Amino acid sequence: MPATTSPAPVAAASDDTAQVTPPPADAADAGTGASVADMATEEAPATADELDTFATAEADSPDYGRRGLQMLTSALSSLADRDDLRGDATISERRNDLTSAISRSSEPNASLRPGFVAVAGLLQAIQQKAYPDLEKPVAELGEQARALSGRTTPADQPALQSFFTKAARVMQTLEEPTP
Repeated sequence: MPATTSPAPVAAASDDTAQVTPPPADAADAGTGASVADMATEEAPATADELDTFATAEADSPDYGRRGLQMLTSALSSLADRDDLRGDATISERRNDLTSAISRSSEPNASLRPGFVAVAGLLQAIQQKAYPDLEKPVAELGEQARALSGRTTPADQPALQSFFTKAARVMQTLEEPTP
């Protein structure tokens, strides 16, 4: 009987340790694909200031478009979960569109354009729900998203940088809860 009691406390200690580890493993193992989970939950959501810094400081990075899109997706997913926005059918639908576009963008030679357009769609849904003063900048961001090529060549960098900079400005306002 002592052999049976001895492993039980060890298992209990392991369970306590395991409670800290499973959330990342569960997120990565979600049936929708590890790449989507990695993009949206791998690290804490990016803030508007972090996105702004990224937009200006890392424009020469070879993975600039994809990384910026990941940062925006992370920030917007977190924002869409906020109490004053959660439960809105349009926001939920646009968030699902973004998740789907991001999952496809991880495929080889995939265009990032659907992700940019989905970002703009989610921003527009959030703007219409709670931020009427942002109608013009969000509409401009939508136009920019539709004009992007979706490639990440050096020639595309200025347009991507402009998009990320404008998105960071919009996100700065969205990060504050509505009155």
